[in-house]
Amino acid sequence: MRTSEPGRSVAGRVLSLLEAFETRGSALTLTQLAEAAGLPASTAHRLVGELVEWGALTRDEQGRYHVGMRLWELSQSADRRLRDTARPFLQDLFSLTGETAHLAVRVENDALYVDRVYGSRRVPRASRIGGRLPLHATAVGKVLLAGEEPWFCDAYLARALEAPTRRTHVDPAGLSSELRRIADAGHAITAEEVRVGASSIAVPVVVGGVVVAAIGLVVGSHDSSRMTRHLPTLHGVADRVGTALSHLPAGYTRPAAHFR
Repeated sequence: MRTSEPGRSVAGRVLSLLEAFETRGSALTLTQLAEAAGLPASTAHRLVGELVEWGALTRDEQGRYHVGMRLWELSQSADRRLRDTARPFLQDLFSLTGETAHLAVRVENDALYVDRVYGSRRVPRASRIGGRLPLHATAVGKVLLAGEEPWFCDAYLARALEAPTRRTHVDPAGLSSELRRIADAGHAITAEEVRVGASSIAVPVVVGGVVVAAIGLVVGSHDSSRMTRHLPTLHGVADRVGTALSHLPAGYTRPAAHFR
């Protein structure tokens, strides 16, 4: 179904409203939603009302809107087989290291965190399940980027790269060299590139010779110099995840380029 506004369908308008919660925050007013979606206030009011009625959004006492439980429940079906297959191994990784462990895949220009097992140590939290972070600023993201085709890496590095902290690597030439080293070494390390006080290490999950995901650990920056002691465990768990994922039907893992 299309609307009277050229080039925009009802579905496109609804999706633009929902997308606002990714970029503008978790609690938005109707005015903020309309502005983010580029919609007239009357249109936004009508569509938001329907989303509230369906349960995709909720409205609090201050008149702000939040993502509703029904939408959250629906989202749990996304990548369910990937998450469920890898979950036992991610729990093993946490048990063996005591550190926060996570699984990520590439979605567009971001690392999407599919699952995470939180450690008990106090580490600044930069990601959440279902959250995204820039590929160039995270260990899992760098592993995924290093496993991509050269044309994709070139296009990615040609973009304006955001710097969440002053330690984020954003120099294209330097990042290109770093990605080659990561591909050769088989792991990536970051130190306070997304959140001050947090460092990370990650390795690729390979299925059929291609990188389909990345598994990583997050530690406090005070312990970053000792992260590499976890590499044998990380590689062992990643191998087990890759073997388990290889039994899934095509389409449940996203092929990337060969990891050299």
